[in-house]
Amino acid sequence: MRAAGAAALLKGRTARWFQLIVLSFVLAALFERLGLPASRLLGPMVAAIALTLYGSGVGAGRGAFTCAQGVIGCLLGRSVPSSFLDSVSAHWGALFLGVTAVTLLAYGLGWVLSRRKTLPLAAAMWGSAPGGASAMLILAEAQGADVRLVAFMQYLRVVCVSLAASLVAHWWISDGAAPAVQSAAAASALLLPPSSWHAVAVTLALAVGGAYLGTWLRIPAGAMLIPMGAYFLLQNFANVKLDLHPLMLALAYTAIGWTIGARFDRQVLALCLGSLPMILVSIMTLIVLCAAVGAALVQWAGIDPLTAYLATSPGGVDVVAIIAASTPVDLAFVISMQVLRLLLVLATTPLVALVLSRTRGK
Repeated sequence: MRAAGAAALLKGRTARWFQLIVLSFVLAALFERLGLPASRLLGPMVAAIALTLYGSGVGAGRGAFTCAQGVIGCLLGRSVPSSFLDSVSAHWGALFLGVTAVTLLAYGLGWVLSRRKTLPLAAAMWGSAPGGASAMLILAEAQGADVRLVAFMQYLRVVCVSLAASLVAHWWISDGAAPAVQSAAAASALLLPPSSWHAVAVTLALAVGGAYLGTWLRIPAGAMLIPMGAYFLLQNFANVKLDLHPLMLALAYTAIGWTIGARFDRQVLALCLGSLPMILVSIMTLIVLCAAVGAALVQWAGIDPLTAYLATSPGGVDVVAIIAASTPVDLAFVISMQVLRLLLVLATTPLVALVLSRTRGK
């Protein structure tokens, strides 16, 4: 009897995985044919959301998400040139303005949500923080906030920002190549053997080992930051040959998309249904205000418009990096602002939440 039940459970889980994989592939191919950047992230993410809300969702697992963050960290490290510090010093004014403005806007909207009694103060502040979603969940749980509300706000914003950034990048880019040709070329790259299997193995070990080291050390967003720093140092100063194969990146995008999408289960959605309209208004307001900050950077600092938009976009640094890597922008500037804002948020959010809670308690 138990064997029959286990077999039925396995069969049901296998069927759900099959549905998720097929739907993810179909949506990713559709989005890629339409020319949307980061289609390999958006396809799995939308598929996971749809199946999770339908009741057929499956989770990618914490281990897969940790490894995927390590791979994205390597992507960030590869994208940062050795002249990174020179770039930061050359644009320090624009970076300071963008990082500070976006962070203050996010805190302000979180405070408004709590003042309107849409959400408790702690959940509103942690949920509105424009940093790494996984890091915010860990810190929010440690501070006693309702982590379900924080997760819903964080990942709903990541979804909205991902879709908005992909559409903006798609509309902005005037590429003469047909999407079908680009899609076929990208698909064929997944099947090509790497130039060096040794370089791929070293990169994979760096991504996985660095991600788990960052997690073990309990560094906020360490699963991404440790591989990023290690890749940057090894590539630019130790002359170690590294290679991020397109298949490795595609699997990482898929794992991240599935993890984000699986957060939107029916229980969390029912819990947040009453506050959903105000949360969506807050997210859309933040996206528009951050775009205005980007426009100010274009006028004041002469930054390319698409670069400024992605740099000030209030999504997770991993998602924005994936989108930026597939568009012709100043990737070093985008990553610099996203990473600096993440560090600022990690340093200030606990203090801001504590000060505001004491202020309201008086």
